[in-house]
Amino acid sequence: MRISVAADERVGVAQELVEELARRGHETVLHGALVDAERDDWAWASEAAARDVAAGRAEQGIVCCWTGTGASIAANKVAGIRAALCGDAATAKGARQWNDANVLALSLRSTSSAELQEILDAWFTAEPSVEVDDRANIAHLSKIERTREH
Repeated sequence: MRISVAADERVGVAQELVEELARRGHETVLHGALVDAERDDWAWASEAAARDVAAGRAEQGIVCCWTGTGASIAANKVAGIRAALCGDAATAKGARQWNDANVLALSLRSTSSAELQEILDAWFTAEPSVEVDDRANIAHLSKIERTREH
């Protein structure tokens, strides 16, 4: 799978994340502090990763900042993105299953190596729900996007 990854700093699990994705056989597109030629601020880096997903240049994204909050907010500003800030495996599983999240947001401050492994395991093994109510919620998100005031 091709995954767009952004971080605003090379601290915490940022480099480990990139290495772990490669170890799992994923191709990565890197943004922010993970490459030399890009602006590394969380809003710009997360937007770049989210735009890769929205445009189909990546199947999923993972965005990181100190708390993960800013990265998730920035990613969610891009049409078609459903970014979820996940601090544990249960939240990651639920985000994929019930929210059909396509971007994972992580905290560089509070995500440990062990939690990173558990979160990635849950994220990559969970499948979006096919339940009618769950699909209706996802469809409604698209409607909200189309009618959002500018």
